[in-house]
Amino acid sequence: MSDRYQGFTRSPLGKLLVKNLGLPAPTPLERYTEGAPLVDGTVLLGGRGRLAESLSELLDTLGIASTETVEEGARFKGLVFDATGLTSTTDLHALREFFTPVLRSLESCPRVVVIGTPPEAVSGAERVAQRALEGFTRSLGKEIGRGGTVQLVYVADGAEGAVSSTLAFLLSPKSAYVSGQVVRIGAHGTTDAPTVTDWAKPLAGKVALVTGASRGIGEQIARVLHRDGATVLGVDVPQAASELQSLMKELDGDWLTLDITGKDAPQRIAHHLKEKHGGVDVVVHNAGITRDRKLANMDDARWDSVIAVNLTAPELISRELLDQGVVNAGGSIVGVASIAGIAGNVGQTNYATSKAGVIGLVDSLADELTDGITVNAVAPGFIITQMTAAVPFATREVGQRLNAMSQGGLPVDVAETIAWYANPASTAVNGNVVRVCGQMMLGA
Repeated sequence: MSDRYQGFTRSPLGKLLVKNLGLPAPTPLERYTEGAPLVDGTVLLGGRGRLAESLSELLDTLGIASTETVEEGARFKGLVFDATGLTSTTDLHALREFFTPVLRSLESCPRVVVIGTPPEAVSGAERVAQRALEGFTRSLGKEIGRGGTVQLVYVADGAEGAVSSTLAFLLSPKSAYVSGQVVRIGAHGTTDAPTVTDWAKPLAGKVALVTGASRGIGEQIARVLHRDGATVLGVDVPQAASELQSLMKELDGDWLTLDITGKDAPQRIAHHLKEKHGGVDVVVHNAGITRDRKLANMDDARWDSVIAVNLTAPELISRELLDQGVVNAGGSIVGVASIAGIAGNVGQTNYATSKAGVIGLVDSLADELTDGITVNAVAPGFIITQMTAAVPFATREVGQRLNAMSQGGLPVDVAETIAWYANPASTAVNGNVVRVCGQMMLGA
């Protein structure tokens, strides 16, 4: 589905109105295509901290060109600044010294990553300085423009060797609609990561379960995980059987039709995975519904159905798979939350409750899991789908423009974020909730 406003702003009349009226002028975002390099350009490195000496070699293993020098006329596709060496508030001046001279030398759709130390892991002046990085990156994310993104990655002491998958994601077009986010690596136990020999197919030989897989965001999740090498088991309701089977046949995957809120659904899913696939490596709880109504007019059926599908089912399925040992060592559980679960939304008390609960499920499991299994969540903002296409025009326009990129995201943006979590090299990425919202102005 196209963004008509974005197309209009690129017309002669649209350009004139944008210039004279100060209207939003969204930049067409670059998105990853299979076989393309992760970064089409050079990344400038800066800062002096725990990762400074290893960053160049690390990016080289990913096929990403980097430099630490700025030559006259040079252009950069990305900036990475190691801020782990900032131990006082006066050290924060190093941010201005590095970024200000080069911000006008960035290519279109640039990627900026600041690497810090988790504030909770240090104390005193260093803790103050490291916490300050969140305000810097979130503000720069709203300034950078031209389809650019800015992220903060807190790397725990000892987890310096586990940042490859995260940098590969955040510096590439795969993170097109992710900006202003704080990612923690090594915050919940695991601080190392296995070596990935084929970055084009990191999920080769892995099995992925995707609920609500027949269309929309679920379909794109299945396609991206398949692209990365996984065998996908798609799950959806019986009413979607035809679409589900057609998609899974195309992807050479497997399918299972059932209502995930059924009493025996967790057991049936666990049995199918054990008997047909010998276990599962990636579990994506994507299935979800909305039954909107202001709370004063909310009946039991609307409330209970949304909680059951969006929250209770993922919780029960996750615990069943874990209790039966169906999730393989190094596996990944991913919940699909929502910006509504962070910022709230009028007429969606039931939906926002369920999606905030998904974040709670991540919090509750992150420190319980063993054998390198991780749990994380994505929180989509306004994603252009058939469902949002039916939203009234004015509401839809506000939803698409109320973010730093002045546009809606695509289902593939959510799928790429999930694929990053699912990457075997992301075992130190645990307990995170990342918004896929173009840095929406609402929420933290």
